[in-house]
Amino acid sequence: MTENNQQQLDIELSEEMAEGVYSNLAIITHSNAEFVIDFVRLMPGVPKAKVKSRIVMTPHHAKRLLIALQENLTKFEENFGDIDPGDGGQGGFPLNFGGMTGQA
Repeated sequence: MTENNQQQLDIELSEEMAEGVYSNLAIITHSNAEFVIDFVRLMPGVPKAKVKSRIVMTPHHAKRLLIALQENLTKFEENFGDIDPGDGGQGGFPLNFGGMTGQA
């Protein structure tokens, strides 16, 4: 298939889906056939977190997602500067990210 003969893909996005879901943690697991990405929302002072969305994909699609994310992060940093992961290069996620706990 040449570039001139490529088919267009019509993607529908409902209003509800277009709003998106906030997530500040992704947990990735895999088997020999699938990658599972759970998007979680952690809230300060709340010991329980909920999975807000789960995506299941093949290893091939996971690799393509990785490449697409890397390309987009590179473009973002070219426009807006380097992103500091905020973890001192450790790769972890602070579970106590909310600062001081207030008392009433």
